[in-house]
Amino acid sequence: MEHHSILRVVSKLLIPPIILYALYVQWHGDYGPGGGFQAGVVFAVAFILFALVYGVDEMMRILPPRLLHALAGIGVLIYAGTGVVTMLLGENFLGYNVLAHDPRHGQEWGIIVVEFGVGLTVASVMMSIFIAFACHNPPIKDEEW
Repeated sequence: MEHHSILRVVSKLLIPPIILYALYVQWHGDYGPGGGFQAGVVFAVAFILFALVYGVDEMMRILPPRLLHALAGIGVLIYAGTGVVTMLLGENFLGYNVLAHDPRHGQEWGIIVVEFGVGLTVASVMMSIFIAFACHNPPIKDEEW
């Protein structure tokens, strides 16, 4: 798409606000609608737009599939690790009350950490799925009609 300069300029203008909006949804999720899942999808959309305009190979140069798989696993570990920490501190799984001196602050910190793990996992998995579909080239067999 080297000859599509308008698409390149528009995507360069759109990608930063998309990422900024994903961060807003991520950090606003514990106070209102939104959170990790929605933010992860919006964040992935920015990189999928990049891949559609600049090519999947360029996206994989920036975010290799191995890194995406590792980030997805780290996100799951953040989520589950928060639950294990709360259990080790004597509360139920994901019982955030014990994460701070005040139960209200414990709830806030617990939700922020868990939503971050969810967002990281969802964004990584969405980009991995896109790469898997975009790189799949099935053979064309016209003779089988």
